[in-house]
Amino acid sequence: MKYHKLNLATLPDKLYHKETPAEKWLDLAISSEGAFPPNSLNKVHPIETDVEVERLAGIAFYMISNVVPFLLPILLIASFFSQTGALLLKILLLYFTTLFSITQAFNAIFIKKYNNPKQFSPTDMKENQYIHTERNNQKYMSMQFVWPDSMNRPKLEDQPMIFCAIPHGVAPMGITAYPLWSKLFNDKLCHWTCAPVILKIPILQKYMRGIGYIPAKAKSITDTLSMFQSYDEKAYVKKRKGIVKIALRCGVPLVPVYGFGHTALWKVVVDPFGVLEWLSLKLDVSLTPFFGRFGWFLGPPNRIPVCVCMGDPIKCPKIENPTQEEIDKYHGLLMTGYEQVFEQHKKAYGWGDKTLQFV
Repeated sequence: MKYHKLNLATLPDKLYHKETPAEKWLDLAISSEGAFPPNSLNKVHPIETDVEVERLAGIAFYMISNVVPFLLPILLIASFFSQTGALLLKILLLYFTTLFSITQAFNAIFIKKYNNPKQFSPTDMKENQYIHTERNNQKYMSMQFVWPDSMNRPKLEDQPMIFCAIPHGVAPMGITAYPLWSKLFNDKLCHWTCAPVILKIPILQKYMRGIGYIPAKAKSITDTLSMFQSYDEKAYVKKRKGIVKIALRCGVPLVPVYGFGHTALWKVVVDPFGVLEWLSLKLDVSLTPFFGRFGWFLGPPNRIPVCVCMGDPIKCPKIENPTQEEIDKYHGLLMTGYEQVFEQHKKAYGWGDKTLQFV
């Protein structure tokens, strides 16, 4: 089988614009009959100092912004009853405002450097997807994309698709190459999903909605589709069949996507008592303590290369009310697709001794 690879980290900045035709990007792709050579997908590329510092501060700011709305009320109450609570509140506010100030300073620098608009467009989400923060993610993560020839233009030119990306990890950084998903395979705007509560957080919600995020709810996904018509790796997908049902009801293909490197970006602290898991389910948001680069709590990820690999699209017939048997069948095909993608490219990423486990 033929595969194609595009190195986003080394993509020339002058081509990183909405107006650039997809063919210009595809001209830079490398093709291979079968798997790419061992260890060819896990290279860390050098980056400019300003890009690295901006991502250290920018990702840390994003992470703490997810926490502040939950932590701030608790610390405010605690500050009335103890000096420790008051101290922690001051530390949180100082940390947050410092990171905010740094990111704002870098915004001006990179808007000029990448020749981007000064403000988000209220109507053009595709334009917004070229924001400098996500461009810097691609460089910081030495990001590469691999896809089968069955997805190459123009094979899916007019076809809506559902990209099913695993593993999530603390944050699936591989999906942040937003323009690629909306340019490389066809011209349709790609909408990623997130926990609904994230789209209610001040500052973050404007940014995430502006680049096309929608709530990870069946109605939101269906409405969006209707517009077009050595450790082993673990993937928590055995019971997650809702997306398969949506694909069958809309008659759109499922694309198995595996993000190599996602699980190595941060060191996650496991709660042995299951309290955080219980709270996460109740609040519909992941509450996972983690450490990033330099041992930074809730900080930026390690500079681990991320390679996003795609498998052949799984074509789903349009069935208004799919039976459980039909859902199980295509869910099984999706898991097989994940396994094939992982096995096909794991040696090229340097993970030849790992296996993929579904739980």
